[in-house]
Amino acid sequence: MKTTATKRLLLASSATILAALGNMPAYAQDSTAPTSSDTQPEPDLNEIVVTGTRIILPNYTSPSPVVAVTADTIQKSGETNITQYLTRIPALIGSGTRGMLSGASADAFIGSTGLNLLDLRNLGVDRTLVLINGRRHVSALPGTASVDINTIPTDLIDRVDVVTGGESAIYGADGVTGVVNFIMKRDFEGLKARARYGLSQKGDADELNLSLTAGKNFADGRGNIAVAYEYSKENRLKACDRKYLCGKNRVTFNRNPNDLDDDPNLPDYVPLRDVRFFDSARGGGIDLDFDGMPDLNANGSAFDPGTFVPPYYQQGGSGTPTADYVGDLIPATERHVVNALFSYEFSPSARLYAEGKYANIRSRSLSQPTFDFYNYLSADNPFMPDSVRSQVIPGGAAGAFEMDLPDGVLMNRDNFDLGVRGERLKRETIRTVIGVDGEINSHMRYDLSYTYGQTKVWNRTIGNQYNDRFFNAIDVVKDGAGNPVCRITQEGASYQPYPTFNSSRSPTGALTFSPNECVPLNIFGEGSPSQQAINWISVDTIDRAKLTQHVISGTISGDMGQLFELPAGPVRFAVGGEYRKEKSKSNPDKLVQEGLTFMNQLLPESGKYDVWEVYGELYIPLITDKPWAKELSVGGALRYSDYSTIGSTTTWKVNGLWAVNDAISFRGTYSQAVRAPNIGELFGAASQDFQPLEDPCDVSQLNNGTASRAANCAALLSSLGVANPGGFIDPNSATVTGTSGGNPDVREEKAKTWTAGIVLQPAPRLRMAFDWYDIRLTNAITTADPQELAELCVDQPSLDNQFCNAIVRQQGTGRITSFTRMPRNVARFRSAGLDVSIDYIIPTETMGNFNFRFVGGYLDKLEFIATPGAEVDNDRGEVRKPKYQASLDATWNKGPFTLNYGLTWFDKTQRYELVDRAGDPDIAARKYLDYKAMWKHDIYASYDFEDRFTLFGGVRNFTNEKPAYGSIAYPIDAVGRFFYLGVEAKFDKLF
Repeated sequence: MKTTATKRLLLASSATILAALGNMPAYAQDSTAPTSSDTQPEPDLNEIVVTGTRIILPNYTSPSPVVAVTADTIQKSGETNITQYLTRIPALIGSGTRGMLSGASADAFIGSTGLNLLDLRNLGVDRTLVLINGRRHVSALPGTASVDINTIPTDLIDRVDVVTGGESAIYGADGVTGVVNFIMKRDFEGLKARARYGLSQKGDADELNLSLTAGKNFADGRGNIAVAYEYSKENRLKACDRKYLCGKNRVTFNRNPNDLDDDPNLPDYVPLRDVRFFDSARGGGIDLDFDGMPDLNANGSAFDPGTFVPPYYQQGGSGTPTADYVGDLIPATERHVVNALFSYEFSPSARLYAEGKYANIRSRSLSQPTFDFYNYLSADNPFMPDSVRSQVIPGGAAGAFEMDLPDGVLMNRDNFDLGVRGERLKRETIRTVIGVDGEINSHMRYDLSYTYGQTKVWNRTIGNQYNDRFFNAIDVVKDGAGNPVCRITQEGASYQPYPTFNSSRSPTGALTFSPNECVPLNIFGEGSPSQQAINWISVDTIDRAKLTQHVISGTISGDMGQLFELPAGPVRFAVGGEYRKEKSKSNPDKLVQEGLTFMNQLLPESGKYDVWEVYGELYIPLITDKPWAKELSVGGALRYSDYSTIGSTTTWKVNGLWAVNDAISFRGTYSQAVRAPNIGELFGAASQDFQPLEDPCDVSQLNNGTASRAANCAALLSSLGVANPGGFIDPNSATVTGTSGGNPDVREEKAKTWTAGIVLQPAPRLRMAFDWYDIRLTNAITTADPQELAELCVDQPSLDNQFCNAIVRQQGTGRITSFTRMPRNVARFRSAGLDVSIDYIIPTETMGNFNFRFVGGYLDKLEFIATPGAEVDNDRGEVRKPKYQASLDATWNKGPFTLNYGLTWFDKTQRYELVDRAGDPDIAARKYLDYKAMWKHDIYASYDFEDRFTLFGGVRNFTNEKPAYGSIAYPIDAVGRFFYLGVEAKFDKLF
């Protein structure tokens, strides 16, 4: 049972305020569990707190729109991955779950496997501030402020508040698009245990969740201590666990093989099955004439080129299926999270509180093999089949490369039989909070706290290879007895193996072995390598990182009633200060640092900064209890920050509320928010990077950009000496080498944000809220990927832009040979739209209670301007950015029985970007222009036994919806219908 002191704490928390009259999603049906009686009690709004201010308010008003989701709502959804559930909220629809950027581990960036990151308004995870009880949390991704939601114990969550708009003036930097605040349960008394198991209808993708929470009040209710432990496990789901995503069954959209000349009467992109890489094979594609195209398979038979699919694929034939590169759909994840909570009230003026957390999270995923292009193999290699050796072109190598090389061949190979690469990540997070709060007098309270956070990351890359060992192992000759041996065993340590003409890795460098240790490797044909040779060339590398956070904050809040009082009431305030220090350090494996493995050469990076801040906030009641205004109030906030990196910044916010009566209220906010560059953006090391590129100046891509692209490409290629710029064909079929790092000159970005809304309560227990938001971000920090850099260079009004400086092209051929990625203050973003929430509770005497909740969104604008003067890129309606979104929860409760239906929906989205569709009307057939709408139906049911035990279960995606045609995991993942069953036990007293 909550003590008086705890109730005061809830009201006085520096992170929260009393719930707004119109805050529909925070309505009490979310936090009121179904009871065993036939009539559900009226909600008690006094016990609900929401995010958005540090001021203690005397009523139930809030000018900021807040979407709040309680633990009970999350429980009924059947989701144990909190981020997966939160993507039902329109503002968070673009968030990434499990580190899978598009559902497959092949698309996850290095070190991200298993991460769950939140992205408000599709403006980036770096602009979303995640708080725990109003306090910051240490990041899980080196160089960033991104919080892994996995570290938050599901069973301790009381509610999640989502506040849209600039909140920097209230909570500091990073909140330019808003705040997601996890309110945790406090003052726990008794014992609660929960167990849950679920699996898909195919018997895979299973999940196990166990939790135990125990708490005890003492000292006549003035003290409380509680400990919670949570364990969860999610098993891997591989692409080939779904046959329609595997091998020849997988459908992808590719350039039309029958439209090489871009006939306007034929679609440019069509769905194709059995698409393969045109220049490599699992067992090796052999190039006899050194033209970059395989002529033979590894056994000497003719390489079947199938049907050419631009730019570097084939349909059918001997190439490696692109489907083989998909990897995992869901990584394996295992979580251990322990929390301890303590509080003790010495007197109303002093309450000591403390929190401690330890999270151990492990994730594992497999993605792709190593691969090699243009490796030179001499004809005296004893592993070379005679059927290949007999077709070697004498002098071919010397003629092609003007090098003194013996007769031989080139081989392109996808090395699945050498082991598939993947990640095994371990993340350990420690977070502690210690503080004291209490009353100064009847008009003021204080809160002083210190927060420490630390995350350690170990990333073991499995399936990696030593470069020097691999190239020496494939350079094989016969010894005196006729046995195959590495050539280096005869030539000595000074010998350099034959060159590779693949820019992604090199056979040169320091040796990691003694010559006599070399084990010859047979790469002619899949399955040919011996296990001994595989073991000798393979290595698991371990990258390490450590992030630390220190935060000291203090707040005094209250009212000025002891000095003066306005006719409508006292002016209320909050003032405070904060000191924060962030540090991030990453140490790649020494072999990776030296570029001795297949992985990108990564350099150590470290950085730190600290910031001193002071802030203040006011609430001014102007009118109250008038016939035309139950309340009219205004407020504002101001924060001054001094960073050790960029100097000082100022953020501010003003707001207002007009409650006409109990049935109608108007609210609005206007703010300037700031985000300072994070550690990675400032201090990231310039490390090696490899990315695939489709040249925007290729003849097939000239229409897929702005009106400036064709002219800019012609001028650019002509300056490089390309004879026919208008007919340029991208000669690249592999990845391009570049560098990626930070930029010490990057500055803060600013956002101007406003919201305006109306809250209606036309009938008892019916509440509706309609809020418009508008976010305009200027001087935005953007790190474009190489594909974007190449496109941005030629899509601007002229070639005189900084994006062209980041792309290097070869004189004569025009081919892109290198790129430089770094953050820049160049972009402008704008996002605008409408949020709608409706809550309705219908209690009945005989039929039980009905609870309906609807949250919807309309995306009016999502615009990106790459640089001043550039054309506007409108992303509305593209993948993960639907125009309309909605979720519905309908719950029926009668006595001990509860039944819930959940629907998640958003409308169809575009398969191709708007700018491409505008410039290329025949880009695809009409029926393939869009991905299908998202429909996900969930069912939950529970039964209470004597108010102590609850049996629950349900079905997620009970209509068994599948990804769209040609997609891996969009608009819904490939898990399919999912069943789960669980039990919960709770006791009011621990002992």
